Formats: sequence, structure tokens, C-alpha cells
Amino acid sequence: MTDYKKIKTALISVFHKDGLDELLSILNNGGVRFLSTGGTQQFIVQQGYQCDAVEDLTGYPSILGGRVKTLHPKVFGGILSRRDNPMDCEQTAQYEIPDIDLVIVDLYPFEQTVASGASEADIIEKIDIGGISLIRAAAKNFNDVAIVASKSQYAPLLDMLKANGGACTTLDQRRWLAREAFAVSSRYDSHIFNYFAGDDSAVPLRLAVDQTKSLRYGENPHQQGVFCGDFNAMFTQLHGKEISYNNLLDIDAAVNLIADFQDTTFAILKHNNACGVASRPVLADAFRDALAGDPVSAFGGVLVTNRAIDEATASEMNALFIEVCIAPGYSPEALAILQQKKNRILLQMHDYKAPGRIMRSALNGVLMQQRDTRVETEADLRQVTEEAVTEGQISDLIFANKVVKHSKSNAIVLARDGMLLASGVGQTSRVDALKQAIEKAQQHGHDLHGAVMASDAFFPFADCVEIAHNAGITAVIQPGGSVRDNETIEFCNNHKVAMVMTGVRHFKH
Repeated sequence: MTDYKKIKTALISVFHKDGLDELLSILNNGGVRFLSTGGTQQFIVQQGYQCDAVEDLTGYPSILGGRVKTLHPKVFGGILSRRDNPMDCEQTAQYEIPDIDLVIVDLYPFEQTVASGASEADIIEKIDIGGISLIRAAAKNFNDVAIVASKSQYAPLLDMLKANGGACTTLDQRRWLAREAFAVSSRYDSHIFNYFAGDDSAVPLRLAVDQTKSLRYGENPHQQGVFCGDFNAMFTQLHGKEISYNNLLDIDAAVNLIADFQDTTFAILKHNNACGVASRPVLADAFRDALAGDPVSAFGGVLVTNRAIDEATASEMNALFIEVCIAPGYSPEALAILQQKKNRILLQMHDYKAPGRIMRSALNGVLMQQRDTRVETEADLRQVTEEAVTEGQISDLIFANKVVKHSKSNAIVLARDGMLLASGVGQTSRVDALKQAIEKAQQHGHDLHGAVMASDAFFPFADCVEIAHNAGITAVIQPGGSVRDNETIEFCNNHKVAMVMTGVRHFKH
């Protein structure tokens, strides 16, 4: 038989009162005594229920500008007392401490206050003391006390009370509520820690995520997968099937790449790497040239653009099998066209700033680093060859450097006229990456004469620039820093190849 525990006294002190009225009704019908503070007490009384003030129980008013209201032995003793412990029962009787069987409380909006750009003084005042203490105390004593730590648990508690036939809870229900309460408190403390840590990458990041979503599976069908994060903060899904684990990895790669482009740009990605990118004044042209880069790999790809998709662009896109399309907006006509395929995932990207630090699991821990937000401009290019780069080449070199930054190392990118011709990615040698890029470009009919080459790291030998020159490459961008840079520069000088160095490596492992 289920062990129901009767709720006799409930302490309620909340900011969010929507949805509270139905809880009050069922608790009141069960003969529960209400204890409360300030505005919550007024709300309960306005609902027509008797409610005792916490200050009448403690003998102290709210003091220090509201910093101290519930911090008193008559409150915490009533929450923490173990009902089956004779010493606890003796002491609560001696000091006239009433048992409190249910605590409903929420916390000051610290995270929202930080996001609002408030002053530090205002932010500090939103560090909750009494509320967090009530949550921890009630959750610790879940054997006897039920805890509701946020408005998101109003509905579950109501369902429990209805299922139990009134104002009582089971041990399993109280344990579940305690688990949810500690999730609330850990997330709250993480936000406070991260506020004080700021952007100091030497300080560990505390992470507590409430939003989780089970995925169909992980990277492969035999692996379980879960996404921990608020996907809806970044995107609105307008159409299509459920998003998978691999979709999320590709979406992450796509939005990071497109964020580096200001000109009208379209990109197509497969397995986190770009197989087509083009910048054009007209969006439909950008899509057409991005697709032309590698139309074979584009099949089933993830498409991303930094402009709202119009009808003309959507009409061209619709002939392609698209797994995911990401854009800041869609015209009604474009949306109607792209929705013709029922499984095609259409995402509207919000104006959202990604976290400044990224992490991944490794061994028995987590690796963390600053996000690579560095984007080289013309001012960062150091001419190292006798042959100077032209204005057209500078534009293409910067374009190629952006693409190679978002390509799996070792990576080489070949580009011309604001278009990705081919890339070699994820190779164990830079020579192999270059040969892969040249072969792919030729396979798809791209003439490499007059094209440029970008490398994500330095050339250890002159062999890459020699191979590139023989294929028709006339300008190169690379970080530099090899002990044999002079050999690479000498080859370029002898063969009239222009080369610039940035001093910045963009490995992506």
C-alpha cells in the first residue's frame, strides 16, 4: 500500500503567482494551514483563505530591506525536523516549532537581472538567500517535506495532489520534487558563479542546464543521445522532422561559419565541413554558386545563409534534397515552396550571441577554451613575397581564410571570386589535404588558374606551394611560423606566387 503523508502546514513565498490559485484551492480543501510573507500572503488572503504571517511565527519583521525574512529557527526547524526522530520531536515541542510539510518558493530573478544590463548593486540584491536556503532545507528533508522550487513544478504538484485524492504526497513524489529542487539551486548558483567569473578563461565554468531533450539516438542508432540546452533560444523550427544528434552538430558548424560573413552568403555543409560557399550581391546567385562548388556532396546537406530566403532562391533550392535549412527569415512564398518536402527541417535563426567559451568531454574530464571568434581582415595580412597580392586576391584570400577556419584540420581551401572551389579536410598531412582539394576541384570542372589557397596552419615544407603553383594557384594565405618559412617564400618568389601571412593559426580538431 502506498505510504501517503498528510500535508498539514504549507509555507508559500513566491514571485510567480499564476497557477497558484488552483493549488491553494486543493490544499485548503485538505485542511492545510498556510504560512507566507509579504505579497504572497496578500495574494492568498485575496483568494479567500486564512494565511498566517511568517513574522508572527518568528516574532521578527522582515528586516534589512527584505534580506532577512524567513531565516529563523522556527521556520527552518519546522522544515528540517525529522518526524520519526524522538530528539527532534522533543525539541520542536519545547520551542513551539510547528512542522512544515510543504514549501513552495521561487528565487529572485538573478539571471534575468544580469541579462538586462542592470548595475552590479542591483544584481547583487538579486542573489537569493532565504529562498535558496528554504529550497535546500526542504529538499534535504524530502522524507517528510515536499518542495516546489519554481513555477514549473506547480503543475506536477497539482497532478500529484489530484492523483492522491487530496493534500498528501508519497515518498517517491517527494524524492522527485527534491531532485528537481536541487536542479534549480545548482543552476542558480552556476549563474552566480559565472557572473563573478566573467570571461576569465582561467576560471572554470559552472554549467547546470535545465532544458534537456531526448534525441532519437546519438551519432549512431545503437547510441543514446540527449541535447542539454535551450535550442528554442536560438531557433524556431518552422517545418520538418525531429532534429537528430548529427543534425545538431551540423547546425552548430553552420551557424558558426555563417557568423563570420557580412556579405550576402550561402553555405552548404556536410559532416561539419563546408562543401559549398559563395558570397554574391543576389541571394539566389549565392546559392547557385555554393551548390556548384560540389553538387555531389551537397545532396542531403545542411544549408545556411545570413539573409532572409526569397521566392527566387527557394525555387532553386527546392530541387535539392536538403536535410536542414537555416536562415534569419523566409518570405511567405519561400516558406510555402520549401515546406513541400515534409521532412525538410526549416529553422529560423534568432539574433543570438553564442557563449564565449566552448567545451567538450575528454578522458575523464572536460576540455574548455575560448571560442575562436578571430576573423582576419586586410589589416592583418603581412606581405612576405616579392609578388604583391592584388585587390581581387585580397578579397578572395580573406574569404578562403574564413572557410578554412571552420574546416576540420588539416585543412586546405581553394577559392576564386568569392566562391569555394574545393577543400581538403581532416587529413593527416597538409599535402594530402591539398591533393584532395585539387582533385575535387578538377572533378567538378573548376579551373584553378588564378585561384587562391588558404591553409589553417603553416606549411612545414615548400611542397604544398609547389603543388598549388603547378595546379594554377597564384596567391596563398597562411599563418606562417614554420622554421622553413624561408623555403616556402623562396619558392613563391621564384615562381611569382603572392603570399601573405596572418600570424594566426585556426586549427579545428
